[in-house]
Amino acid sequence: MPNLKIRPIVPLVIGATLALTGCAGLSDTQQRTMTGSMGGAAGGAVIGAIAGNAGLGALIGAGAGALGGFAYGKHKEAVDRAYQQGRSDASTQPR
Repeated sequence: MPNLKIRPIVPLVIGATLALTGCAGLSDTQQRTMTGSMGGAAGGAVIGAIAGNAGLGALIGAGAGALGGFAYGKHKEAVDRAYQQGRSDASTQPR
């Protein structure tokens, strides 16, 4: 029984380490993709554990979370580009 209490701590420590150190040289979209993947894996593991297969749930959740994080990152990049273009256009117009 003592091993069952230690096992859940290992993924949490690994996840926290990756979350704190893994984003150093990544773009915003890459960070959002990774964050979505980790959040999706955690949610999928919980749902999978309830359904009877935590590993499969984590895998599906990680894929869905990564896709969602990537799509959101690309959307934010487009919004930022449009904002910068608007600022640029406004500063070049004659007064």
